[in-house]
Amino acid sequence: MMGNDAQTPDAAASVDFEQVQSTERFQELRKRHRSFVFPMAIAFLLWYFAYVLLADYAVGFMSTKVWGNINVGLILGLLQFVSTFAITGWYVSYSNRKLDPIAAEIRNEIEGHEFDKHGNLVSGVTK
Repeated sequence: MMGNDAQTPDAAASVDFEQVQSTERFQELRKRHRSFVFPMAIAFLLWYFAYVLLADYAVGFMSTKVWGNINVGLILGLLQFVSTFAITGWYVSYSNRKLDPIAAEIRNEIEGHEFDKHGNLVSGVTK
């Protein structure tokens, strides 16, 4: 063995995760997460499959020239990327406002330490 022989306690080993998952705060966190993720996933998949179906069955529409060699299909294809980044940004914003504060509370209760709004341990403060 090299270096430090000291054993550090594994905080996760002493946590009853089933008990944590049954708490009201964890259920609220799960509800908020699902209320964003599921509808957004369904909306994006509908948008994606609409694009695929249009590309396959509405070739005339998709090949309609908009400007120069730019057609409707190209624009909708690029909008797939734009919507992916927009949804990601929206989720990050939603998570920062609605999910992270609850997750930090739960983590604080589990670990017994206080954290700042970015999830960093506040020096010298323990419960």
